[in-house]
Amino acid sequence: MHEGCSGSFENGKQVVDKIRMMGFANQPMVMPLNIKCEECGEEFIMETHEGKCPKCHMVYGVTPCHAFDPNNVMAAGKNY
Repeated sequence: MHEGCSGSFENGKQVVDKIRMMGFANQPMVMPLNIKCEECGEEFIMETHEGKCPKCHMVYGVTPCHAFDPNNVMAAGKNY
């Protein structure tokens, strides 16, 4: 079930489901990331492993192992 840092995900919903299941969703990231929402273009700071665009409510997730790079953040869907 837990693949450590070697796990891969096909989409953002899988990432968000995984971080919620493991208890990381609300955990602060070591380094907050500047994210540009792929839905509406709003820029916001993602401070926890699960974040939400304040403008359109697109939910984003990133695993702790990959939270060092904004390119690893994946969208899960609006209000997911």
